[in-house]
Amino acid sequence: MDRADRSKKEPVEIICPKCRYTEIIYFPVDDLPLCPKCKIPMIISELLDEGKSY
Repeated sequence: MDRADRSKKEPVEIICPKCRYTEIIYFPVDDLPLCPKCKIPMIISELLDEGKSY
């Protein structure tokens, strides 16, 4: 997989910095939404690429 090509949709976990509500959206198609509970902009928590390394 070519990591330089970021033009296709990729899953991203977003989180509300206030209440910690999390959601998964797809970039670059979706915009960062507002938290449904707090009505403040959510932030990116994690890029959901293949596999994890601990």
